Amino acid sequence: MKLARPDIFHPRIMLAVDPRGGRHDGADPDSDAGLVAALRHRGLHARRLPWDDPETLAADLVILRTAGGDQGRRAEFLDWTTRVRHLLNPPEAVAWNADRRYLADLQCDGVPTLVGESRRDVTALVFFGAGRSHAFGAAGFDPDFELWDIGRAALRAAAERLSIRIEELLYARVDVAGSAADARLVSLDLIAPQLGFSELDADEKDRAQRRFAVEVTAALERLGLGPLSQRRP
Repeated sequence: MKLARPDIFHPRIMLAVDPRGGRHDGADPDSDAGLVAALRHRGLHARRLPWDDPETLAADLVILRTAGGDQGRRAEFLDWTTRVRHLLNPPEAVAWNADRRYLADLQCDGVPTLVGESRRDVTALVFFGAGRSHAFGAAGFDPDFELWDIGRAALRAAAERLSIRIEELLYARVDVAGSAADARLVSLDLIAPQLGFSELDADEKDRAQRRFAVEVTAALERLGLGPLSQRRP
């Protein structure tokens, strides 16, 4: 897509992916392809790049679509997150969420949590910004509001732990087990969650990806990188 008005500042957005290629952790490359198209549709310059490519450090905004890949490079990955100019989600959220003790933290903060057990009836709740986007899994695409309440409680507790506003989290996936009467948090992914676009029909997938692009635009404005607000010198 050719970007109009070359005199207008167009932030460079990188979707940081696993250097090994394919689907090794975090995001689904096939589903994520639609995110680049959604961002470009809003006039944003975005492309995918391995997280360890030096060019990521020159990007105006980096969006994680990998949790780092190889476990042997985890420390290197976490160090890299602190050197990126603007990272979503922010590096402090990544570091906290990368340690499985985050579940104990959320449990201490009063979030009903399922720790040390496995359940098959899991529903995935996807949030963009501070708002809910879509759901899929055991409870279907329209889960009871009690499940969404668990998701919001987890996000509020995480934001308070990290001393940030919920709006500063571009995305989150909350996996919840059980029904409305006994719902429990199974996991919270703030790093590079699979967003489940392949589970949605075409219209809902399009709406979800547009929501994602809207939240990226909001993040750019919040960071002073609004694509239409700055002219190049």
